[in-house]
Amino acid sequence: MQDKPLTQIAHETLAPLISPGDTVIDATVGNGHDTLFLAQKVGLQGKVYGFDIQQEALDICYQRLSDNNADKQVSLFHAGHETMPMLIPVDYHIEKIQAIMFNLGYLPGGDKHRRTQLSTTLSALHFALQSLSIDGAITLLAYTGHSGGKEECNAIKDWLSTFNDAYDISHIKPQGATNSPPELIIIKKT
Repeated sequence: MQDKPLTQIAHETLAPLISPGDTVIDATVGNGHDTLFLAQKVGLQGKVYGFDIQQEALDICYQRLSDNNADKQVSLFHAGHETMPMLIPVDYHIEKIQAIMFNLGYLPGGDKHRRTQLSTTLSALHFALQSLSIDGAITLLAYTGHSGGKEECNAIKDWLSTFNDAYDISHIKPQGATNSPPELIIIKKT
């Protein structure tokens, strides 16, 4: 399992948990690969909320969705993931979101100085945990090779360790990786 790309493991983890008609979140849209995956899983009956602080990312994502006829069930917000409680309808705030995806770091091919920050990520994760449906899951792919990335990942793991009794939390790193490999954190609500 660990010899697969972590993005593929994240998708394979969530795929059996998401049904047509579900509501899901892409907390860090980036180039839109996860947003498209989520949109295809929930279908036209479902809803995807996507967040990114860079308009460039949202434009790329919207084009990807449009090219795949998957844009109608998606609402994209030019806002940080910490704004989820303000932008997602209140009816979805408690145990109504089936899956939430995070990719921490910066937009691939974009400005490396514009990256996720620990304080906003923890705020977003707090909302994600409360809004997550029973039997839902969060995937958090932490890229640790950039300045502050490893510290952000470790602080999140420390914070999540206080929730071990309420959630099934697992960590996956690529086999044989050296230096600062990315890490996938999977949080399941049972």
